[in-house]
Amino acid sequence: MIQNIKSTTMLISSSNYLQHFCNKGFSLDHKEFHTDNDLFPSLGATINQTIKHGKHIISPNDPHYRLWEMFMILLVLYSAWICPFEFAFLKYLPSEIFLVDNIVNSIFAIDITLTFFVAYVDHKSYLLVDNHKRIAIRYLSTWFIFDACSTFPFHTISLFFNRHGNSLGLQLLSMLRLWRLHRVSSLFARLEKDIRLNYFWTRCIKLLSVTLFAVHCSACFNYMIAERYPDPKITWIGAVIPNFKEISLWIRYVTAIYWSITTLTTTGYGDLHAENTREMLFDICYMLFNLGLTAYLIGNMTNLVVHGTYCTKKFRDTIQAASEFVSRNKFPKHIEEQMLSDICLKFKTEELKQQKILDCLPKAIRSSIAKHLFLPIVQKAYIFQGVSLNLIFQLVSAMQAEYFAPNEDVILQKETPTDLYIIVSGSVEMIAYSGGTEQVHGKVTAGGVFGEIGVLCKVPQPFTIKTIELSQILRLDRTALFDIIQESKEDATIIMQNLNQVHLIFDNTA
Repeated sequence: MIQNIKSTTMLISSSNYLQHFCNKGFSLDHKEFHTDNDLFPSLGATINQTIKHGKHIISPNDPHYRLWEMFMILLVLYSAWICPFEFAFLKYLPSEIFLVDNIVNSIFAIDITLTFFVAYVDHKSYLLVDNHKRIAIRYLSTWFIFDACSTFPFHTISLFFNRHGNSLGLQLLSMLRLWRLHRVSSLFARLEKDIRLNYFWTRCIKLLSVTLFAVHCSACFNYMIAERYPDPKITWIGAVIPNFKEISLWIRYVTAIYWSITTLTTTGYGDLHAENTREMLFDICYMLFNLGLTAYLIGNMTNLVVHGTYCTKKFRDTIQAASEFVSRNKFPKHIEEQMLSDICLKFKTEELKQQKILDCLPKAIRSSIAKHLFLPIVQKAYIFQGVSLNLIFQLVSAMQAEYFAPNEDVILQKETPTDLYIIVSGSVEMIAYSGGTEQVHGKVTAGGVFGEIGVLCKVPQPFTIKTIELSQILRLDRTALFDIIQESKEDATIIMQNLNQVHLIFDNTA
């Protein structure tokens, strides 16, 4: 008894932890788990020890640090847009943008410093590493060089050598700021695994972001080629707008975006096209890149659509195969209707993914779920009145819930006894066939039992059981039933007494 109480307490604690775990949101990525504690618990006595971080160590799951990361993502998006734009359209950097760029670089420098104090989860042991030396060695040997180069103020340094800071070499080095985009990639990787967000729309936003970024960069680079060409009139934009350098910045940018989109979508109206060798080479590279980008977009969108329609296609194929099977074997109409109704019902219940979820869970959790859902209905069944609670627990754990469509045969008359059934919802009728005539002997509703005569008395089933409406029925295998009740002779005697008493009353009434 004490052992049972301990097991029940552990199950309740596990259920509460699981609910808290799901409410917080989690990632299935082997590198990162979005919970309050991102670690696999140790085995043995250390399982309940609280994790203490070292001095001046920041947890990667600290809410304030998560907020800081989201703020950094906004700055990354700014850098991703302004960096190609400055390179192409702003030959002389305005003071306002120069100031903002330096502020952004300063914030990223703070983030680099902060990274030396952020603990990380070791990918081999899944333990939190909060040792300053190991954190520093890991960061210095991985992303530190790239982060430092992307944060270095090349524009500010260039002012010491050139008054306007418009050196092409230093502008190219400023493009290293695009390295910061790896943060956005990591963000989408986490969002795609977050069960609180819709996967389809998260993936679509990612694909749209990739497309817009490719359009923006190609537009900027193509304009930069035209802007720096010796003869502005022999360029893709100068051939249409000879004095394009004198028009507004907004019109030039929109024109470049227009060219980029028409080229990306292979529309190619012909109004904007390459006019010199440099532009031809760039257009060749851009169109080859578009082949890969288009394949990437189409492949991902196809996977999303196919994933959403796979179940429907599978259902249609099954219906088609069943119809052909019926026609080929010339089955009676009522058998065809039962087959198709059962297939349709299984398709609807598969969308709930109930059985798939249960199959993924450990046996103890499945038993707890079965007790929560079906224990009251099994306790009320007449055949189990008066038996021990321990026997009821074992029976419920061995039962399986199934759905049956209306007018579907559950048991056939004179069928070999294999299962015992308890109705959770819906109703069935007992039908006897004699001399070609059909006679209804009764109706069984929620909480009722059928199949018990054939299973317990080891005789052929006396009735055909057919559903009247959509019914959810618990099924218990005969072998499992006998394996459970043979351990308690008292319970077995009570079950047989209940069976004899009820059917004696039924015979007298009849």
